[in-house]
Amino acid sequence: MPALTNPKHERFAQELAKGKPAYEAYVTAGYKESRPAASRLSTKVNIVARVAEIVDRSAIRTEITLASLMQEAGEIQAAAMEAKQLSAATAALTVKAKLAGLWVDKAESTNRNIEIHANRMTDDQLEAIASGSGDGTSKASQSPNQLN
Repeated sequence: MPALTNPKHERFAQELAKGKPAYEAYVTAGYKESRPAASRLSTKVNIVARVAEIVDRSAIRTEITLASLMQEAGEIQAAAMEAKQLSAATAALTVKAKLAGLWVDKAESTNRNIEIHANRMTDDQLEAIASGSGDGTSKASQSPNQLN
């Protein structure tokens, strides 16, 4: 379906496809604010069909973009392997894995407070925490100076 012949209808359909409520799309398209009129227009067959077409095209473009990026990364990887550039080939492989959602970057999380307190704890205190019986209120979770 080509663009609607009425420019206001086309703009209205485009705004609906973006996810705007009908009354906002109606005003954005150039009409005077009227919720009932916006609701009626949004149910017209040609508007509904045009919105569906715009949404479908957007989904296809997204797929093509992802597919083309995967293909391009594959071509770069192959060229890097052929040129014996292993680090470049590995980088391309990593990009492909990230695009496919198979690679997740994880940041190392270090809590310095735990490290400092752990250095001050006795082996019995650390063992109690590791076994799950150290809840922060037991004698084993107290500092060595507080024991006895």
